[in-house]
Parts: sequence; structure tokens; C-alpha cells
Amino acid sequence: MAQPKLTKTRLFEGVWEGVLTGVPSEAAPQIGVEHLGRRLEGVEVMPTPNGWGVRVPIPAGLISDGVQTFVVLDQNSGETLDSFALLAGDALADDIRAEVDLLRAELDMLKKAFRRHCVETM
Repeated sequence: MAQPKLTKTRLFEGVWEGVLTGVPSEAAPQIGVEHLGRRLEGVEVMPTPNGWGVRVPIPAGLISDGVQTFVVLDQNSGETLDSFALLAGDALADDIRAEVDLLRAELDMLKKAFRRHCVETM
């Protein structure tokens, strides 16, 4: 039998979505999601043409500064199928992606200033 595989499809409007493959199609798999050892409510599993669709609504109360990690589990076996993380707030100040965004903004500012200087000196 194939190993279960959970693949993220998107995170949209506070709902993480993925597709679970490699599980029998007779009955819906029992999927649970945990954050800091607490089980999340409202996890949905529905049949799709290519496996099982999994939807995890992320409660607004769990979004805060730092990295918040969510673990997706097979409730029957306890096996970890996947995990995802949300990054927010001051913890990102040293993050390389934040640095690249700042560099891009500064480069845009310099390009505008240089173009204005060229127009004024011609």
C-alpha cells in the first residue's frame, strides 16, 4: 500500500488547504491538526477526484508575533503527515526575506532619485 502524502495547495483567507493521497478511498481519513499540543477544531476532509481535500481553518487567536507551527496528523496512527508555519511580527525583523524587501524598496527610491537628477541636469 502507498504511503499517505499530504500536499499543500494553498493558504487563502485564513484557511490552509491540501490534498491527501495514498490512502484507501472507502472511508474519509481521520485528520487532526495540533498547535502547541492543542487540537484545532473545524478540520474538514472531503473527497476529491485525486484524493482527499483537507481544509484547516486557522483561528485568528493563534496568529501572533513569531513563528506559529501547525502539525497535521493521521489520528488513527498518530503519524505526522505534514506541518506548516505562520511567521509574523517583530520576529521577522532579521529575516532575510524582510531584508530583501527593504533593499528592493531602497533601490526603487534610488532609481527614482537618479532619474529625477538626470532629467534636471539635462
